[in-house]
Amino acid sequence: MAFNVTEFRANLIGDGARPNLFQVTMTFPTYTPDLVGTGQALTFLCKTAQLPGSTVGTVPLYYFGRELKFAGNRNFADWTITIINDENFKVRKAFESWMNGINSHGTNLRNPIAGSPSGYSVDAKVDQYDKAGNIIKSYKFVGAFPVDLSPIDLDWGSNDTIEEFSATLAYQWWESDTTS
Repeated sequence: MAFNVTEFRANLIGDGARPNLFQVTMTFPTYTPDLVGTGQALTFLCKTAQLPGSTVGTVPLYYFGRELKFAGNRNFADWTITIINDENFKVRKAFESWMNGINSHGTNLRNPIAGSPSGYSVDAKVDQYDKAGNIIKSYKFVGAFPVDLSPIDLDWGSNDTIEEFSATLAYQWWESDTTS
């Protein structure tokens, strides 16, 4: 097949999806502080996210010295988002409280409100937009909860930057607007 720019452009619908046109929405468990507005703050301050992937494992079985592979169970990798930190630390405080409710720093106990998965896990969503502002793809992360909160690096030489941190969430599975 010969190289044809016109055909290539005709097959690239909408000039291609852009990775900077997305929005993350998520509520926080009821035991986190300042529940009102924290989810909205996250929507504006979430700088990076991913559209999820998944892996179907394999089950190897040997027959007369030859490995045969069969489809196994689906696995979902953790989901990491990067958040811009503002001076009131609203989103950071919410993640710290969320994780502390799951397992406290000092007592190694769980907050009674977070006593079951429905108490400490929430559904999260990431929407991908087109250049006209329409949602073109949506993913819902079912039963998400934080498993890692990154440190925030402080540096006297970092003059013209804003703090960022990452939160990694485990979840049960994802659903999209085309799969469930």
